[in-house]
Amino acid sequence: MTVRWGFIGAGYVAKQAMAPAVHAAPGATLRAVASRDADRSAKLEPEVVHTSYDALLVDETVDAVYISLTNAQHAQWVIAALDAGKHVLCEKPLAMNSAEVRTMMAAAERNNRLLVEAVWTRWQPRMKRMAEVVQSGDLGDVSSVASAFTFQGDLTGNYRSLPEFGGGALLDVGCYQVHLWMMLLNENITFHISDIERSMSAEGIDLTTNIQALVNDVVSVNASCSFNLPPAQSIRVTGTQTTMHTGDGEAFTLWKQPATLLIGDNVEHFPADDAFALMVESMSTNIREGTTPLFPMASSLRVAEILDEIRTFQPEK
Repeated sequence: MTVRWGFIGAGYVAKQAMAPAVHAAPGATLRAVASRDADRSAKLEPEVVHTSYDALLVDETVDAVYISLTNAQHAQWVIAALDAGKHVLCEKPLAMNSAEVRTMMAAAERNNRLLVEAVWTRWQPRMKRMAEVVQSGDLGDVSSVASAFTFQGDLTGNYRSLPEFGGGALLDVGCYQVHLWMMLLNENITFHISDIERSMSAEGIDLTTNIQALVNDVVSVNASCSFNLPPAQSIRVTGTQTTMHTGDGEAFTLWKQPATLLIGDNVEHFPADDAFALMVESMSTNIREGTTPLFPMASSLRVAEILDEIRTFQPEK
């Protein structure tokens, strides 16, 4: 069985990463695309271009839908796709908040369809190796995880600059770091905030959110998420026996480039890979074979709950 994919949205990630991934993945084909611009849809080289999202959802030749709209549109179209009988891969963050995620999960369950958050870093071989090292106990007991995902860019006209569309650094790049904690420390972590520092824009989005918290009562986590700090990506995990940290290659947006991982005095090398293609291939296999996705919907719900806590936390003055 070839899994026939339909795309709702044809933006940068869909064009540069996801469409090539579907075209390259064995057992998958790009059946259809629907977006606000038919010419842009056609550039993804689907078999069919639909003139509306609804038209794509009623297309019986589409098995699975990839959704890459603004964060504020995720819940509406994920639920519509699930109710149309499609499996769904939705861009991160899965929703604006945990209440939306619960509604989306309910739709997946009543329709007996897969719902997967497209956190493509979850499929990166180096990231999976980091989780393996932590869970093997090779670092000893983990005492801290420090991470950063920051960049500077012009957000003029970009939905990421607008709160009503789910903008802000926390939802955009902070979600990667919360998923990291889940991968390393448990898919259902406990979480207690120590302190939050924020820098807000005039429009009301967080340009920078710095997080200090305690995970599972014993692991100190520090995360920096920013649209206005100098570019930085890093992950460092400290244990009672040794430390592990990312080396060459961006810590989160590692794509088609070689990379290294330092574990104590040892350096491990990773060849270039395409985690988008690995994600598409993995989910296509799940659909064909009826197998369990790499991480459950409950993990995305827990991430959304933690993001809610961070967003609403008010530091003592």
